[in-house]
Amino acid sequence: MTQRPSRFLDRTSPPHIATLILIAGLSALSMNIFLPSLPGMAEYFAVDYGVMQLSVSLYLAVSAVLQVLIGPLSDRYGRRNVLLIAMGLFVLASIGTLLAPTAEAFLLFRMAQAVIATAMALSRAVVRDMVDEAQAASMLGYVTMGMAIVPMVGPVIGGVLDEILGWQANFAMLLVLGVLVMGLTWADLGETANTRPASLMAQIRDYPELFASPRFWGYVLSSSFASGVFFAFLGGAPFVGTVIYGLGPTVLGAYFGITALGYGAGNFLSGRYSVRMGVNRMILTGAVITLAGLVLQAVLLLADLAPAWVFFSCFFFVGIGNGMVLPNATAGMLSVRPHLAGTASGLGGAIMIGGGAALSALAGLLLVPGAGAWPLVLIMVCSATASLLSILGVLYRERHIRS
Repeated sequence: MTQRPSRFLDRTSPPHIATLILIAGLSALSMNIFLPSLPGMAEYFAVDYGVMQLSVSLYLAVSAVLQVLIGPLSDRYGRRNVLLIAMGLFVLASIGTLLAPTAEAFLLFRMAQAVIATAMALSRAVVRDMVDEAQAASMLGYVTMGMAIVPMVGPVIGGVLDEILGWQANFAMLLVLGVLVMGLTWADLGETANTRPASLMAQIRDYPELFASPRFWGYVLSSSFASGVFFAFLGGAPFVGTVIYGLGPTVLGAYFGITALGYGAGNFLSGRYSVRMGVNRMILTGAVITLAGLVLQAVLLLADLAPAWVFFSCFFFVGIGNGMVLPNATAGMLSVRPHLAGTASGLGGAIMIGGGAALSALAGLLLVPGAGAWPLVLIMVCSATASLLSILGVLYRERHIRS
């Protein structure tokens, strides 16, 4: 299924993998580079810290909604055109964040920046356009392994920029990177989709074709619950680290890096072995590793053998499992109905982000003084179990019914 070979900086050929890594990486960087600046931004705009935290939750909410529309639009008008328009809007929104006179105006432009979620969704669809299912899982593994670096270094870069130049430097950097990546996309990303003449509404009416596929739901739910473990970790681990274990920001940040290292290792395994083992076996293996690490954590916690370094070290297995599940489940969901790859990517991304954000909020709600770490642990164990059951459903379907 491989298309014509990629030629770097030739916009008549498919993109180089480095271009796809940078496109998706810009989306990931936009989500977290400014997090260390939130207290300073609240002081600058003279609002409560909780108001500035909306710059995270509103961004995720808009991202989830946009991904429902991104897929059909790219199937209709092409990956290249939609990506370039989205990046142009992202650049304009980034300028708006720098010029915003009030917190309300800033949040409005911050919500507009969520259009860069297009880059995350369509980088996956482009990969699936270029190669077959097993190769797509391998290629996505390398793409997301490169992206794993961003969550590790993004907040560090943002903190340094804030300290030296102020919080605006983070958004100035996003503006500059947005212009550069848009230029690279224009120069290197040739169209990979076979666009269809159907209208947007006609393509939205194709949703039932995906919804009717148990395999599509199996892949989507497996990836959503696996990523839900990670989102719950993001929502609850800061409370556990600071309130229960009394960790400072520097040590807590180092412990967060353990999960990111595991995720990079899992992505490497996906890139290395997905073609050989197959998508479903890789998802199953990753789901088992995730659940095993969390069960080990729960047992050690129950036995009172989980000091901070032990508790957070168990998240290395969560990272490995996610790194194996997510690229392979994504390749699977895009392959159920290849002619709807863009639509599947958008829907799958929306469900994954929306569900993950809900689990993150749930973890934050249940973690109160006196509750210990158990609410977080139980949420993650339940989510990991659901991910494993979802891929087992896909395997059963393939063996007995075929859909």
